[in-house]
Amino acid sequence: MRKSLFFLFMVLLPINLISQTSDEVSGPPAQGAAHRLTALPGFQVSVFAAGLNNPRGLALSPEGVLYACDMKDGFVLALTDSAAKGYCSQPQTIIRGLDHPHSLIFHDGKLYVGETTRISCFSSWGSSLDASDGRTIISLPPGGRHFTRTLDFGPDGKLYLSIGSTCDACEEKDPRYGTICRLNADGTGFEIFAQGLRNAVGIRFRPGTSQLWASGNGRDYLGDDLPPEGFYLVEGGKNYGWPYSYSLNGKTVSDPEWGRKGIRQTGQPIFEYQAHTAPLGINFYTGQVYPARFKDGLFVCFHGSWNRSIPVGYKVVFFPLEKNSLAGKPVDFLWGFLQDPERVGRPVDVVNGAKGELYVSDDYGGRIFRIVYDGT
Repeated sequence: MRKSLFFLFMVLLPINLISQTSDEVSGPPAQGAAHRLTALPGFQVSVFAAGLNNPRGLALSPEGVLYACDMKDGFVLALTDSAAKGYCSQPQTIIRGLDHPHSLIFHDGKLYVGETTRISCFSSWGSSLDASDGRTIISLPPGGRHFTRTLDFGPDGKLYLSIGSTCDACEEKDPRYGTICRLNADGTGFEIFAQGLRNAVGIRFRPGTSQLWASGNGRDYLGDDLPPEGFYLVEGGKNYGWPYSYSLNGKTVSDPEWGRKGIRQTGQPIFEYQAHTAPLGINFYTGQVYPARFKDGLFVCFHGSWNRSIPVGYKVVFFPLEKNSLAGKPVDFLWGFLQDPERVGRPVDVVNGAKGELYVSDDYGGRIFRIVYDGT
């Protein structure tokens, strides 16, 4: 009996030691998912980080380190490529205990995190912190159907915030739902900036301008192709229709359920896109590495449909822009996230890297992808 127990102990011991050691030894993430994706010719896609739970919003720190919100775990992660090998082997948890963090941004030496029920502000980062180490600059209404909160600072120094609706289509009792709001960096001066935006998950100021762009998710249950998704150049004081109306080919259409209460739409999208593709993160390309036609253009992550008879979306699309309008047809930039009937991933956010590359988060596969241009 003793010999049997000793033998069992000796067999199991090396396995445990190997397991512990493998967690400590860094190495490149598996590239299988990247090999299944397709990018435009001349671009190479790789897995930058893997093994994450639910990565959503991305941001580049002043030190050039990529940070990510892991929404389900309540984490903010630092994804460091310390060896400059093009991947992060050991994501580091910087902040724990957050309430569904979705968006983060660095501003004036501080880190701001958009959580469902608050915006938190941290005076330092790069070490292990708890949610209590952050200061709540403002409390937010609780989540409903759309519980993500997205942040961006404008050239006016104010913090802009998108708050999705609690429902698919309804009249909200709290006027903050279905809006983009703004406030001072210290949390004072809160005001509703624009209304009638059911779920503007992606908001971003166009670099060098005062233009606030937003991606809008239209309501469900009006069929496969209605209403189209909208992309907005958001203007203060305007109402973009939800839930009373939506835009179709640049014209206001009364919602069949809520339109009887009157059309209150005072703003239209700059352009529209296929219904139910679910545009989330947006970003303007500011690097110097991609070909000139990508400069200042708009990249959009389409998370993909869930209630359409034929799935659509599941890709990253490039929109060429000229001033305030499209300068040509949108182009699929990165695709293959849906290989019917299998989902490979669902893109969420896209940001510029320090060396002209792009990073894309995938909350379904728990990965961050890196897209570089090699000129071939």
